[in-house]
This record gives sequence, C-alpha cells and structure tokens, in this order.
Amino acid sequence: MNKHFIILALGATLLAACADDFDRSYEVSRPSKIENYAYLNDYKPLKEYVSNPQFHLGVGTTVSEYLQQKLVYGLVNSNFNEVVAGNAMKMASCVNDKGEMDFANVLEFVNMATEAGLSVYGHTLAWHAQQPAKYLNSLLKDKELDVDPDALEEKEVYTQDWSAASGYSMWGQFPDIATITTDGALTVTTTGTIPNFWELQYMVADGFSVQAGKDYLMRLTLKGSPASESLHYVIGAWGNDLKAGMLDFTTEWETRDITFTASGDADGVHMLLQSGDYEGTYSIKKVELFSLEKPVMEVEKEMYNQDWTAADGYSMWGQFPDAITSGPAVSGDGLTMTTTGTIANFWELQYMVADGISVTDGGNYVMHLNIKGSPDSGNLHYVIGAWGNDVKTGVIDFNGEWATKDIYFSSSADLSGVHVLLQSGDYAGSYTIKDVTVSELVKMNSIPMTDQEKKDTLIWAMDKWIGGMFTICEDKVKAWDVVNEAISGGDADGDGIYDLQHASDNDNDFFWQNYLGDIDYVRTAVRLARKYAPQDTKLFINDYNLESDWDNNMKLKSLIEWIKRWEADGVTKIDGIGTQMHISCYMNPTIQASKMKAIDNMLKLLAASGKLVRISELDMGLVDANGKDVQTADVTEEQHKAMAQLYTYVIQKYYEIIPAAQQWGICQWAATDSPAGSGWRPNSPIGLWDLDYYRKHTYAGFADGLK
Repeated sequence: MNKHFIILALGATLLAACADDFDRSYEVSRPSKIENYAYLNDYKPLKEYVSNPQFHLGVGTTVSEYLQQKLVYGLVNSNFNEVVAGNAMKMASCVNDKGEMDFANVLEFVNMATEAGLSVYGHTLAWHAQQPAKYLNSLLKDKELDVDPDALEEKEVYTQDWSAASGYSMWGQFPDIATITTDGALTVTTTGTIPNFWELQYMVADGFSVQAGKDYLMRLTLKGSPASESLHYVIGAWGNDLKAGMLDFTTEWETRDITFTASGDADGVHMLLQSGDYEGTYSIKKVELFSLEKPVMEVEKEMYNQDWTAADGYSMWGQFPDAITSGPAVSGDGLTMTTTGTIANFWELQYMVADGISVTDGGNYVMHLNIKGSPDSGNLHYVIGAWGNDVKTGVIDFNGEWATKDIYFSSSADLSGVHVLLQSGDYAGSYTIKDVTVSELVKMNSIPMTDQEKKDTLIWAMDKWIGGMFTICEDKVKAWDVVNEAISGGDADGDGIYDLQHASDNDNDFFWQNYLGDIDYVRTAVRLARKYAPQDTKLFINDYNLESDWDNNMKLKSLIEWIKRWEADGVTKIDGIGTQMHISCYMNPTIQASKMKAIDNMLKLLAASGKLVRISELDMGLVDANGKDVQTADVTEEQHKAMAQLYTYVIQKYYEIIPAAQQWGICQWAATDSPAGSGWRPNSPIGLWDLDYYRKHTYAGFADGLK
C-alpha cells in the first residue's frame, strides 16, 4: 500500500493561531453548525483522556508542515504525545539516486518534536515501496572485469581429436619405413630414415579456413620415443604455405603452440607433418586451431535510427530564416539543406535530424551521422539533448565525399525526448544527411553478480542506511517499524499461510526479500536495527488488512506464523505488531457487523501473540448502503455520527481485548480529511478535523473511546 501522506491544509482564518496554544474553541465561529457541533467545546485535547503515562497516542504528520511551527505544530503538540513522520524517515526521502544520505529534515524534526515533549515513532526502516530503487538496482549491475585490452583471447576455430578417431582418411604419403595407426591417438612408427624427409608427409588437420590479417594459434598434443626436436610441419593450402618449421616433443604428453598470421583469405587449409628423418614412434592426440583476438571491451547496441533516404518528407521541428533557405528537402539521397548565404547568428537556422531518443543517467552513447557537402568542405554545429538540457554540443566537419561522423557522449540524467539539432546559419552551400544512428555503448568485459554477491551488497547498503538513521536520531527514537508491509494477500506455494510480497506494478519499488530471502530479509533488518539502536528500542512489524473479514483474518494469522519463523533462530527478537487499520464505516448493517467482528478477532489474535500491539495508522472512510465510497462534502450528520461511534468502538475494544502490558498505543494517521487530488484516500472524510481545522464528530468519538 503505497501511501502518500496528506499535506495538512491551513485554514486561512487560522494562520495566525499561536503554535503553542492550539485554539480549541473556534467551533463557535461557524454559526451554521453551532447547533450540532457546539458540544465539542466541552471536549479536552485528546491526550488529556489518556490516563496511562506509558500509552502512546500518536498522529502522523507531514514533516515540512510541522517544522513551520504554526498550526500543525500546535495541533500535534496539544493533542498527542507521540508523532510519526508520514514520509520523511523513509529511505527514499533520505537517500538519493546516487546513494548519498541526507538526514537534515529528520534531525530537525526529531529534535523539535523531542524538545516539545513528544516521543517520535520511526517509520520505517525496511520496506519495498518508497525506496531509492535506482540506486539499489545500480548496486546489482554486472561486475566489470579488469581486462588487458592488449591481451589476446583464444577463440576456437577447428579441432581434430585423434583420440576418438576410428581410422585415418586424410591425405598422406608413407614410404615403406612408416606405418600409421589410430588407437587412442594417431601414431606413426618409422623403422629407419630416408634422404628426403618430406617424402614421409601426411595431414593431421584439414579443411579449415583463415582470414587475411588475422592471428592464429595451432596447438598440438603429442609425445614420442625417442624424444626429438625436429618434427617438421607445414601449415597452408596447396601452393600457399602460411607457416613452416619444426616441433620438439618428449616422451610425455605435452602441448606445443605455433602462432602465425594469415597473409590472405584461404579455404581448405591443412597442417602437414613430415618425419622422414626420424626413426622411432610418435603420437598425436589432438590438433586445435584458435584465432587470437583482442577482448571486446564494448559493443554498440543500436537504439535509434533515422534513415532520411527512406523518409516521405520532413516533419520534425525546425526554424528556417527565409533570407537564406526554404528549409530541408528530402529525397532518395537523404535530407538536403541548401543555404544561399549566411546570417550573423548561426543558431537561428536550426532543425532536428533525430528526435524522441531516451538516455539514462550514467549511460554512454555514440551517434553516427552520414554526411557529405557541396562545396567540398564546411562545418556544421550540432546539439544533442532535450529542451533545457544539452547533453553534447560541438562542430562536425564535412567535405564532398560521404563520411560517417562519430560523436561519443554520456548522459548525467534520465532523459526522454532527446533530439539532435543541426545549426548552419554560418554556412553557404548544400549538405546532405543520409542517416542518423544512436547506439548505447555496452560493456562486454563484465559478468553478472552471483546471488550471494547481490545479497552481501544489499546487506551492506541496508547496514549503511540503518546505521546512518540511528546515528542521526541518537537515543531519541526508541520505537520503529523495522519492516513494513511484508506480507502479501495470497498463498502461491500452498503452505497454508500468505507469502511475502515479491512484485508490484510500480517500477520504483524494490523488493529486498527477492535478494536476501524471505527469512533473512527480516532477520537482517532486525539484526542491523539492534546493532545501532539504543538497547531499549522496540521493533514492530507493521502491515495492513490485518482486520480483514473476507479471509477470516488470514493475513494476520500468516504474519504471526512468519514472526515465529523469523524468531526461530533464537536471536531475532520482534517486540510488537502494528496493525494499520485503514478502515471504513459501512452504512450497510450486515457488512458493518462483519467488519466489526473481524476487528474483534484481529485484536484477540494480536493479544494471543504476546507481542506489543499498536494501532499504527488508523483512519476511516465511509461507504454508503449501496457500497459506494462517500466523498467528504456528501457525508450527512447521521453518517458523521456513525463514523464517530465506530471510532469509539475500535478504541474501546483495543482497551478491552489487548492486555495492558501489551498496549503500546494508537496512532491516528490523518489528522484532517483528505483533500481532493491527494495521493491517499482523496476527498475522503478520514480525519478528526476537517480541512478548515474544525473538529468533527469523529473527534468526539475518538475521545470517547479514550475515556
């Protein structure tokens, strides 16, 4: 549930309210409602209804509003003893896309609230939403290897494995002194020598091809008895010897390497051995041919192409001064720009030759532009970028021959709608653009990180984040949502409980558990929190829909089982469970009865868990008898009072069912109703105050529950 906290709207007539003495009697200033609301003047600030000094009565707030020390500051301090930052203490609010941490707002907020006598509840250390996903994903990119760009890599071209051959069928000539066999190797035995050694010759490799200018390595695995230093060889095609020389061998299997450069393209290349001057036995087990190639450090991955030779016309943006040009002409030759003169400001003649390109922060790219001009030479200004964000500018030179101009550039931001502008107001003549291609430069000297490397890297990142947060907060924040919204609403693996969440439709989400694992994700967050937190810090697992009636509170039952699994190591300790309770009041009595029964059951299950229990994000919408959400302006007095009664019920049931030793407290998530256009329950009557900061019947219902 990706909640965007409601920004509290300040009523114009209340801007001058004293921040330290929130005015609670202004209901009398609205005569049209005094009959129904004047009774609220008899209600005290909410926190005065809390008799237990250990009970945490909290409210969620927008930190930027609180730090102004105006109305919001006064409302929070007057009515609550605990405050929760809606967004400011989440990871994405403190860590940017480069991994840089900024806790300035957190520090000011924690200090200000603490000095005002409030405790601060931390929300949240580990979550999949509102994460710096770009930074976290960048930590998991492929590892770039250290590669010597001048080193040569062996790429297999040909192999003849004589150890597996069933006979010999290549060309050869064998005088009477020689015999040849193939039994686990190609073996030649000679009983004497002959005057011309080359008259005993035969192929040990045949039928491979080489390319002009390429370097190759021929590798033989051989041995013989007696050892020799004069086994002659020839590598080549008939009438075209590429390399000739002599090999040595010993009585043990060893490899010998021969390198050569092909002087021309050749097919049907072979390797001949010649041994008419050797008496004894030698064997060849394997012959291999490799091309020797420099490592590929990067390749171009084409991402955009504008072929002007195939275009129907010109429809991109441009500005063309009438005095020197009528604009570009598009034909089978490409896009041609003709100017009859020049102008003082060359950029006043400018136009796009490519548009709609997307680049990413840190990406490396190359643009190829195929151009020729008339007269024979000239210069052309270019701009690569989006409006207001130039990525690369410069000048291209050209002449009367077709030439491809390569422009390399990098991007320092994610940009879409990137274009290539040409500017040529200082050139008189014609030039033609055949095509424009943009490619991403992709590193090839890299390998993916292993699963363990990814896990270790993310543990490091989580350690840095949690350690940084606790260092800033010092000992002033002693309760935290250590993990937020981990549980899904389904049981894909069929083990009888709901799984953890692992995916969403939001590209900005980052699921730590996908890399750390369902067990170690939570254990790691708890371990790191314990590592840096004050010793008496309480850690909660926070989640929503724990009061669900449609599945008999299955999500809560699943969470309780998961906590048992997380704590099974005997080290991990989770102190409490936070139930968000973003509920609605249903005007259909049957539905409402089902919802209330599920709330009771939730509280009983929480009590039985033995954990501290916190209602962590309580707010309430309204659904009419037909199942339709009711907007704030349409709520009747009867419905307002029904909502107040439900608040009373929830809070009283909390006190009634949760043992006193397990009662952490209750947090009202939204002080005011939600404005239209809000990212959280927009235009809904979810607050205890309305948008003009008048108390509502729900304020009384909340207070009556606390009494």
